[in-house]
Formats: sequence, C-alpha cells, structure tokens
Amino acid sequence: MTSLSSPTALIAALTPAGDPGSKAQARAVVDVLRRSAAQAPAEVGRITGLHRAAEKAANVPVYVVDRPRFQAANRELFDVMIGESMPQVSMGRLDLGAALAFLSTKVLGQYDPFHKRLLLVAPNVLKVEKELNLDAMDFRLWVCLHETTHAVQFAAAPWLAEHLHKLTGTLLGDLEEHSEGSAQRFVAWLNQALRGDDDTPITEALLDEAMQETMAEVSAIMALLEGHADVVMDAISPARLPSVRRIRAAFDKRRMSPTGLEKVLRRGLGIEDKLAQYRDGAAFVRAVVEQVGHAGLNRVFESAEMLPSAAEIREPERWVERTAAREA
Repeated sequence: MTSLSSPTALIAALTPAGDPGSKAQARAVVDVLRRSAAQAPAEVGRITGLHRAAEKAANVPVYVVDRPRFQAANRELFDVMIGESMPQVSMGRLDLGAALAFLSTKVLGQYDPFHKRLLLVAPNVLKVEKELNLDAMDFRLWVCLHETTHAVQFAAAPWLAEHLHKLTGTLLGDLEEHSEGSAQRFVAWLNQALRGDDDTPITEALLDEAMQETMAEVSAIMALLEGHADVVMDAISPARLPSVRRIRAAFDKRRMSPTGLEKVLRRGLGIEDKLAQYRDGAAFVRAVVEQVGHAGLNRVFESAEMLPSAAEIREPERWVERTAAREA
C-alpha cells in the first residue's frame, strides 16, 4: 500500500491518470495529437504572418502525457518560476501541488516557455471530446493550434519568458514581504466564497495595491497571449477544420458552466480570471487586427514596451494610437 504521509505521495493520489480507453484508443489519440502538433505551426504561421517564429516552433519537442506526468512537468515549471520564493503562507508547496493536481484533470495542453516544450494531456482531450460529442480529428487539431500559437508567440518574442519571470519574481517577493495575515485573509475569502456571499477575486483579497498593479501587468500579458491563441485557433478555414464553429460553441458553453465545489476551486485557483483573459484578450486581438491587421498586431512581440497595458486590453484603440505614435 502506498503511504500518503509524504507531500509527493498525497499529490500523486490527487492526480488520477484518467481513462485512456482501450489500448487501441490510447495509441490512436497519441498518434493523432502528435500529427496535429506537427501540422499546427504552419497553420499558425499562415494565419498570423509569424512565419519565422512558426518555423522555430515546429522544432519544439511535443510530449503527449497523462495527468500525473503533466502535474510533474508543472512542478518543474513552477520550480523555475518561483524557485525558493514561495511565501510561507497558506498556499505553500503542498497546497500548490494539490492545486496542480486539480488543474491536471482540466487542462488540455500547455506550452512551457522555460523548458521550451509543448505538453498535450491525452486523457483530458479524450474526455472532453467524448463529453461534447465532438469530431475527434478536428478537436485534436484545434487544441494543438491553441498551444502551438503559444510556442510561436515565445519564438517571436524570445525576451518574453524572462520578462514574465522577472514580473512573477517581483510579485512573489512582495508576497513574502507582506505574508503576515495572508493565511487569515485566504481563510476569510474561502469562507465567503463557499457560502456564495462574496464575488471578490482572490487576488484582491490577498494582494495590496502595489501587488495588484504588478498582477494587472502580468494579467494583461496573459490576456494578450491567451486571446491571441483563441483568435488563431478559430481563424482556421472550415475547409481545413469543418467543425470549428461547433467546437467553439460547445467548448465555450462548457467553460462557462461550472457547478458546486468546482466553481469555488476555479475562483480560488484563478481559473475564472483566466477565462476572463481569454475573453478580454480575444476582444483586444480582434479589434487590433480589424484596424491594423495581423502585421500591426505582431508589433506586440517586438519588446516589453510594445505590450498592452491592462487599460489598453480594455480599450484596444489606445494601444493602436500609442504604437502608431512610436512609429511616426
């Protein structure tokens, strides 16, 4: 019998492998995901005009994994991002591991810009396509388009990973400095959330004004990256991916329909914020592309100064005006 006395064993127990189906199904989903990941860079390059970056992204290693392996890879990612900076408050390393275990049952894929690898979570892809009765071939390519877009983004902006690393380091340093009382504030927030009495985001409950400003900068970047990926995955021609509109409609409905404990966990783990990033970032990208095309939007990858602020994500024309003034 496996002991759950160690954090690693407990976290592993919280990360079920998922149902891979028959051996033939498991092999098929792995093969199709690998082929789809190989096809995706050229499609992303065609849609965005980021051809050189797409060529670089085509060389990124792709790993089709189960949930425990995805969770382990995320521990490695967080080790790079936070190192020894994890504040000694309620969200310590064991709690972070438990959070990652929960996320490993939901995430379809992820690009890791620090280890330069693309992860696709086969049992989650299989589960969602069955639940939503989607065309498997189309859905797997659609997922790969989203994750490959992230690989293209970081290839187009090789400075971006370090920029995000510095911002998260600043935020974690501030958390460490202001950690006193954070555990109590988290417990109070969780109590209100479980009762449904308060819709305050967890970031506002735990962070002071300066930390919220840093978080807003990080969130604006993530909104750009996630929104851009969502726009790209939906821009593929129906001739290439016939059921793309049906997939989007079904997927959005699923995104917006959490219930019970999952709804609380999604708020507590920032998933609701991430969903808002998809929505707001996609609106920003579509508005900019409508005004200046993908070539104009691609200026965001030139330098940190070209990234949109949180205010510009909400008002895309401000970013267009600012970047046009810099060019003049």
